[in-house]
Amino acid sequence: MNKIERHLQALVAAILVMVISGCVSPVVSEAPSVAAAREGDAAMEGLAEPSGLEMVTLVDDLDEPWGMDFLPNGGLLVTEKSGHLKLIAPDTFAVTEIQGVPASVAVGQGGLMDVLVHPEFGKNGWIYLSYTVAEGDKYSTRVSRARLLDGALVDLEDLFTAQPYFKERRHFGSRLLIDKGYLYISVGDRGNRPLAQSLTTHNGKVIRLTEGGAVPADNPFVDVDDALPEIWTFGHRNPQGMAQHPYNGSIWVAEHGPQGGDELNVLKRGANYGWPLVTYGEEYGGGKIGEGSHKGGTEQPLVYWVPSIGTGNIAFYTGDAYPQWIDSLLVSGLKLTRISRLELNGDGVGSETRLLANLNLRIRDVQTGPDGLVYALAGGSRVIRLQVTQ
Repeated sequence: MNKIERHLQALVAAILVMVISGCVSPVVSEAPSVAAAREGDAAMEGLAEPSGLEMVTLVDDLDEPWGMDFLPNGGLLVTEKSGHLKLIAPDTFAVTEIQGVPASVAVGQGGLMDVLVHPEFGKNGWIYLSYTVAEGDKYSTRVSRARLLDGALVDLEDLFTAQPYFKERRHFGSRLLIDKGYLYISVGDRGNRPLAQSLTTHNGKVIRLTEGGAVPADNPFVDVDDALPEIWTFGHRNPQGMAQHPYNGSIWVAEHGPQGGDELNVLKRGANYGWPLVTYGEEYGGGKIGEGSHKGGTEQPLVYWVPSIGTGNIAFYTGDAYPQWIDSLLVSGLKLTRISRLELNGDGVGSETRLLANLNLRIRDVQTGPDGLVYALAGGSRVIRLQVTQ
């Protein structure tokens, strides 16, 4: 046995000892269609206790589902990164494809991303989509809206395209939210870090438009020379989660850090969230980024995660379907394959637990359904639901 083989044997033995002793949560190679939804303190080691909940797979043959939103009748719209929009029936979970979806480009981290059902869909029929588009060999994030009618999108309107286009194929964002007639769009830094601090590009920003795509007169940089008037906040890395607080109406955003330093931020008009000047993360493989974790004129995150959990979308939960829960924020985790539940405490958060960490399912999106239950996009192909164990 050579030296390399001895080191590998020792490493394997050490990992086995850690698993057996409970220092590492055992995970399954492929999660079953129904499984106990274990929940434990986020800092605990080993396998969490059963929570009285179970994870049930409703659909398991989607192609990289990315975003979802519910229609008033309980139907669920789901985007696939490859460019398809699917409708899942509320009772049978039968899947049909929506026609007339605008063309997108599935490249790198980009593709067809978020879908948002207008809060007054019953009156106007609007849905909104964010997706990647190409101009030659360069790419950007676009947002459009269309009316959903008889299984197809009609009356398509392009509302926003992030400027400029870049060759990089990462950090497109993008989540969508409508509040009081305003459309919020998250856009990543597109791999061009310094531009997150520049008001002359849309990189690393949250955008605020009217729901029809116009620039609101009260946006913070409307009258600032050389600033793009669509910008609401800046200094973001790659925000892929956005939700509105159920009580105070503030908008919360979750974003990917580098190696460590995923963040949960509360948006403030015109605020700078620091990237890449400040971060709690580091370069991949090690190495300092920016000037540290604090700098005057930048906002501190409400929560940060080291190591990164790989934040996807977020959702507030205020229901009563789960007996042990209080009002909470749910954060989907791609890297640490879990749903993090942070209990609300006034305008902030308190304790954090983790759900599903042992099932090895990457969680991309999480939503509360019309039935008061939690739904998630998981494992690169599934729609799952959390329900009380019968």
